[in-house]
Amino acid sequence: MSNLELVILIVIFFLTSVVGVVSGSNSLVTVPVMFQFGIDPKVAIATNMFGLTFMNIGATLPFLNGDGIDIKRLTPLVLITLAASALGAFLVGIISTRAIPLMVSAAMFLVVIFILIRRDPRKLSGEIHNAKHRNITFVLAFLLGIYGGLYSGGYVTILTTVLVAFFGMSFTEAIAGTKFINIFSSGIATIIFAWEGLIDYRLGIILAVTMFPAAFLGARFVTKVSEIWLKRIFLFTVLLLGIKTLLDYAI
Repeated sequence: MSNLELVILIVIFFLTSVVGVVSGSNSLVTVPVMFQFGIDPKVAIATNMFGLTFMNIGATLPFLNGDGIDIKRLTPLVLITLAASALGAFLVGIISTRAIPLMVSAAMFLVVIFILIRRDPRKLSGEIHNAKHRNITFVLAFLLGIYGGLYSGGYVTILTTVLVAFFGMSFTEAIAGTKFINIFSSGIATIIFAWEGLIDYRLGIILAVTMFPAAFLGARFVTKVSEIWLKRIFLFTVLLLGIKTLLDYAI
């Protein structure tokens, strides 16, 4: 990788980490960009996951003051996520390297569709929540956790809506909670990827140092930015990268 490509990656990872505190879909941009720079798909996913762990820590810290994160309430989801994300990370080693870009492209398009058709989470928070809804949350958290350990693109976006729709959380509580949960999702996946020798530590450390402060800043300031413009820019970028990744796979 050239110095210019490295600088471009750092800028992209910084910007997506700031915005990703709200959007939660960093990997839909960062991983395909790594593909474009010739990084092996499995190494790209593993190295990105390494950086995500530090990003999630940085994004969680500002929420620890006050009642931003209800650790007791989130504990069952953390335990479910640890098991599910470990399973997802192991699947990366099994899946064909050539099939990964196709999987990533499919995930990008599905998450874009999800974002476009989902109901406003802030409107969902007033609905009645009961034991049935909690059980639905646990099942969805497990399924999403597998995906979170496997790739993570759009994982937090969907989990945020699940926590609001079925777990009775406000939008702000869900944003804080998913960042906390994702520390464990990306953390356990990173451990497995390290054991399998898939992480590019030189690149990973550079990206981790970039993502940690960016996410910290994002958690404090990005909610002041117009969400509609964040969504427009995000969707446009993801669609373009999804098409490009799919075309590269076809060729």
